[in-house]
Amino acid sequence: MFEPIPDLSKARILVSNDDGIDAPGLAALERVARTLSDDVWVVAPETEQSGAGHSLTLHDPIRYDWRGPRHVAVRGTPTDCVLMAVKLFLPDRRPDLVLSGFNRGSNMGEDITYSGTVAVAMEGTLLGIRSMALSQQGSNPEAWPWATGETLAGDVIRRACAAPWSRDVLVNVNFPDRPVDKVQGIRVTPQGKRIGSSRFSENMVERVDPRGRPYVWIGVEQVRGLEGEGSDLHAIAEGFVSVTPLCIDLTDPATLDAMRNVF
Repeated sequence: MFEPIPDLSKARILVSNDDGIDAPGLAALERVARTLSDDVWVVAPETEQSGAGHSLTLHDPIRYDWRGPRHVAVRGTPTDCVLMAVKLFLPDRRPDLVLSGFNRGSNMGEDITYSGTVAVAMEGTLLGIRSMALSQQGSNPEAWPWATGETLAGDVIRRACAAPWSRDVLVNVNFPDRPVDKVQGIRVTPQGKRIGSSRFSENMVERVDPRGRPYVWIGVEQVRGLEGEGSDLHAIAEGFVSVTPLCIDLTDPATLDAMRNVF
């Protein structure tokens, strides 16, 4: 188990994301982290890596640049960033907490399988570090509601870290697209699922470039119904902050037993 951290003031916190080191959500989460501890490091991708999932750069060299004290831009994936931070940039003392985000957009339901934001927390967990992914839902590109997550995240992080966690668990947090005073509260939720197939599979646009070569844009999701009740998707739709523990172990016990019976 990860032991509770009742006081984060002495904790070393690593902040990363998948939207890139210059993303406003990363700046907002860094400000939150600095209200929790003075020992905050930022190691994030040089450019946006949304949808990268839990991928590593294996066939190219990974370059990096120091952007200032405790700030590193990595020309790689979100997973690369966490691995390099822990193994290369912070060899004297590992982080006590990895925070990923704030992602520009939610990471719920089946989105989690694509998410570079969740991958940051997944890699931190695999390295034996308590880790959280934080995402801010929004609808207006010109006025993304970063203030909602920034105002509420400190309390969510403190309360989550005051509890023991299994060592193969990360915590996925989503903030609704509402002003702070319109947020209904906090719900601890299971991962949900939208009705239908994969989030991206129904909105692919095929085109032809000026040289006659075909190419495809994978578009944004279509609005669909939600399966079940009480999930992360339902909580956000109803104006609540969603807190979802996710397990690294993907084994399904029921199917495991069924397979043992036939093999």
